[in-house]
Amino acid sequence: MKLNFHKYQGTGNDFILVNNRKNEYPVLSREQIHRLCDRRFGIGADGLMLLQERTGYDFEMKYYNADGKEGSLCGNGSRCMIKFVYHLGIHKEIYKFLAADGVHEAEIDTDGIVSLKMKDVRTIKRFHNDYILDTGSPHYIKMVNHVMDMDIYKKGYEIRHSKEFEDEGINVNFVEQTDEPDKIIVRTFERGVEDETLSCGTGVTAAALVCYHNENGFNEVEVKTLGGDLSIEFDRIDDNRYENIWLCGPAEKVFEGSVEI
Repeated sequence: MKLNFHKYQGTGNDFILVNNRKNEYPVLSREQIHRLCDRRFGIGADGLMLLQERTGYDFEMKYYNADGKEGSLCGNGSRCMIKFVYHLGIHKEIYKFLAADGVHEAEIDTDGIVSLKMKDVRTIKRFHNDYILDTGSPHYIKMVNHVMDMDIYKKGYEIRHSKEFEDEGINVNFVEQTDEPDKIIVRTFERGVEDETLSCGTGVTAAALVCYHNENGFNEVEVKTLGGDLSIEFDRIDDNRYENIWLCGPAEKVFEGSVEI
């Protein structure tokens, strides 16, 4: 079977996107998805997404990690999907779509920046001296110094595969607070990819919530990743209430093609 695909990236977080609104493709197996995402034997990507029709929404997004397993919310992937449907001719001021963690809204501004509204966060747990929270996917936040000098694979692997997280897995973010209170640097080890990625949308969102600069009210945190810059806007109500959370950044088409599977 020939699979037509498009490759998109959002700050270096790259994805295989497949238009399946007409149900042209049968369910892809875990092995097929893993092979397609392999950077040596396949197309190469951090994940694969199917664009599906869904009554009552502009579309439904099915996301699969690079290991072939169906994943939780992917923030950068969602932003790439929005740009993809725009390129397919679906033009809206506000997009409403269904993802693994529920309903989301998104928009594209005049500069092409894609903003994704995330779910509200109600709980940030302390774990030793670190933080755990869910922004559509589970994240571990560790504040560090000199993050660019760290071995993220080694340190991230150790936490992700520790006894507390080995069953369900967790994404591990190493975060450096810069001299400016509204700017941070984030590097992420992602479960499912089982390696560092150039950027992680739900991860930088989690990091920004932990690194708020305004105790109560509106916050905008600028985030530097290996793949580029993102910004997170949110309202901090109190220690465990974060609302109106938006993940904002670029999303671009890389190429398209077809592959036999």
